[in-house]
Amino acid sequence: MVDRRTFLGTAGAVLVMGPLDLLAQGNRIRTVGLQLYTVRDEMTKDFEGTLAKVAAIGYKEVEFAGYYNKSPKDVRAVLDRHGLTSPATHIDLKTLRENLPQAIETAGIIGHRFVVLPWLDDATRKEPDVWKRVADTLNAVAAAGSPSGIQAAYHNHHFEFAPAGDKLPYDILLETCDPKVKMELDLCWITAAGKDPVEYFKRYPGRFPLVHVKDLKKIPAGPTPGALPIEQILPDVADVGTGTINWKRIFAESKTAGIEHYFVEHDRPARPYESLEASYKYLQALRF
Repeated sequence: MVDRRTFLGTAGAVLVMGPLDLLAQGNRIRTVGLQLYTVRDEMTKDFEGTLAKVAAIGYKEVEFAGYYNKSPKDVRAVLDRHGLTSPATHIDLKTLRENLPQAIETAGIIGHRFVVLPWLDDATRKEPDVWKRVADTLNAVAAAGSPSGIQAAYHNHHFEFAPAGDKLPYDILLETCDPKVKMELDLCWITAAGKDPVEYFKRYPGRFPLVHVKDLKKIPAGPTPGALPIEQILPDVADVGTGTINWKRIFAESKTAGIEHYFVEHDRPARPYESLEASYKYLQALRF
């Protein structure tokens, strides 16, 4: 029970703080997710055991990057046993172009709401009009998934922010894709490219329901960091909260961006579970 003195003191503090202060204290990430690429070696050795450890840390959502020879029904059963859901999965370009119906069916069984194109290799990126053709593929995924409530999305690295002719590839995708195609913005890679995620949130509100959350020790030097070899940047990827990215500033625009799912990722963690726990604790404590 709260006595009158305590109640009046609390009410007075609320009035002093004001609604904006309360809002700033109350904004936080309710559900922290994980991109399982972070623990890819562990998943190969022990699929269910790895997911159990991920759940024990506190993660509630996972994003797949391969199913490790497990059937869709088996994957769903493991998720259910450990209280996990999987809103999204990464599917390569070849599969999306050649085996889309099965990819959509698999997504429906496991419970994915988003099928995400995660990567274009060097050879593909050199093909003529590649970004417009990738946009066509994503539009086709969106159309095929629509009856099942499954959406298409694209996950960036840094090279989408290096000019291709007179435009950035990322801008070509945003302009050419149907608005039903969403973007999974990797907040580390766009920062590594020297671009501002908040600027994109404001230019394309609601297009970013998914984000990848990992930190960066330093922004690469040079006039066009998006053109640098990826191997030159990977050593500077860091656990969330230990690098240079201003997470409060970015996540203050979550509503504008339309962010629904926050997936922690680390491409090369020295100790994966320690990395996952450190990033999880930081994000759980973060207020913005």
